[in-house]
Amino acid sequence: MIDVSKPSVARMYDFLIDGTDNYPSDRAACAELLKMAPSTRELARINRAFLVRAVRYLAREAGVFRFLDHGSGLPTRPNVHEVARQTHPQARVVYIDNDPLVLAHGRVMLEEDLQNTSVIGADFRDTEGIFAVPEVRRLVEDGEPVAALFVSVLHCIPDDDDPWGLVKNVARRLPAGSYMVISQLASDDAGLREEVTSFMREITGGAWGRVRSTEEVRALFDGLELVEHPGPVEVSTWRPDTDIFPRQQTREWIEFGGVARVR
Repeated sequence: MIDVSKPSVARMYDFLIDGTDNYPSDRAACAELLKMAPSTRELARINRAFLVRAVRYLAREAGVFRFLDHGSGLPTRPNVHEVARQTHPQARVVYIDNDPLVLAHGRVMLEEDLQNTSVIGADFRDTEGIFAVPEVRRLVEDGEPVAALFVSVLHCIPDDDDPWGLVKNVARRLPAGSYMVISQLASDDAGLREEVTSFMREITGGAWGRVRSTEEVRALFDGLELVEHPGPVEVSTWRPDTDIFPRQQTREWIEFGGVARVR
């Protein structure tokens, strides 16, 4: 069942990037969030552009044509498979999410392309269960590199669920030569972290983790080999392809992350 009386993270994000799959509860929650962090709309658009650039880089320059998108969210063009197929027409993508609206829209969008794309209804924390799904087994079984995406989703899980361990667990299951794409909402303002975290936990009924410090996000890359930069960065600076894309006027929080090779 889809309860549109309560906001969801996926639908709020959809609203912030000018999507159409959101409801009054989501828009009201975004209005409150924008009071706390006025740069949030630009931040969401910057993050989406980072995802597109990262996938394009992996397909064009790293030769990756298999993608595992954790917490994929509502379909937004261009989607991961559309970007990858600009280079590899047979690129294979598995989208993972547990939001019922995301699953409904994703399956409709991909119903004519079930050979190379699929949408899995699962909590992206369930690594063992996800890698047991036939679509995922086929993605990794022949040893070709895979890119695992955790783009603006790890702040949705609490520390007790160990996002750092989750990243390591996924990385160790990937074939040699694979990649991880990671970004997460971060702030070094402890007051803002607490204010936004408390607000999001309340409005989502606990379906939220924590805004983390940049140092905590940096630790997500432990054991991985970052490309392009010696460490994670504010993602608008990761291989920027334009000077006119929206920039944050204020930086009360940022999307912090990067692309890394699995050693």
